[in-house]
Amino acid sequence: MRAAVAEPRAPRGLCVLMSGQSEYIEKYREVVQDLIDRRFTVATFDWRGQGGSDRLLADPCLGHVGDFTDYDADIRAFFGDVVDALTDRPVVALGHSMGAHMLLRALHAMPERFSAAVLSAPMLRIRTRGIFKPLADAAIALHNAVGRKRDYAWGMARQDPSALPFEAQVMTSDAARYARSRDFLKRHPEMRIFGPSWGWLGAAYRSIADIHAPGFAEKIEKPVLIVAAGCDQVCYTDAAREYALRLPNGRYLEIAGSRHEILREQNLIRQTFWLAFDTFIRNVSEPI
Repeated sequence: MRAAVAEPRAPRGLCVLMSGQSEYIEKYREVVQDLIDRRFTVATFDWRGQGGSDRLLADPCLGHVGDFTDYDADIRAFFGDVVDALTDRPVVALGHSMGAHMLLRALHAMPERFSAAVLSAPMLRIRTRGIFKPLADAAIALHNAVGRKRDYAWGMARQDPSALPFEAQVMTSDAARYARSRDFLKRHPEMRIFGPSWGWLGAAYRSIADIHAPGFAEKIEKPVLIVAAGCDQVCYTDAAREYALRLPNGRYLEIAGSRHEILREQNLIRQTFWLAFDTFIRNVSEPI
């Protein structure tokens, strides 16, 4: 696993940053600077099979995992090898999409490691992007059952992120920020992930069922702010809204007009996010 740490001159605390499926450390350069400006030391990493961490398959562009417990192990290793060397205090955490999903799992499994958490467009239910949902659900179950877990899901083998034009993507409405990420991948093609495997989708469905199970959200007692995208075409916004209501110490903000990648959106949307982040952190019960 590849990890990185960035420190301000006079840190107030540590923020663990968890990225989404197919992402990489460099994509969060601007977010890391935003956190440094808030005097947080930032510790982040690339999940197994993506970014600069070891790829698990012969095809390095296929996003795959056997089960999300493997990602749980990544979090434990990251805390043991990186976070524990930086602080013995509970940390703030910021997670996006799949990273926000995994952050919920971590908050449930190891709550003593966190003081508060912010979730950006959390992956609580996945949109099937134009495919009839019962058909998509059946296809995921079938491909996993017949041993096709390591095949690309429909259409994903052609989704080269370094070649996808701005008009064809649904992640952000900010053309300049999108171009920066696409240009980075053109210069560093080894960082690309085209899309998930059927196995990754099957694992995601199982994990989504786990975190929606009765009592799971209710056990997460740390302060959690969920920020949802009003125009999310990747994850269901209403699932985020409903989940926030189940959290004992949950807050919810929905940013109208934002697409899925809130932190890579236009300036006004990003400013709304950071204002909510600052207010939340200022008001959490544990000092940071």
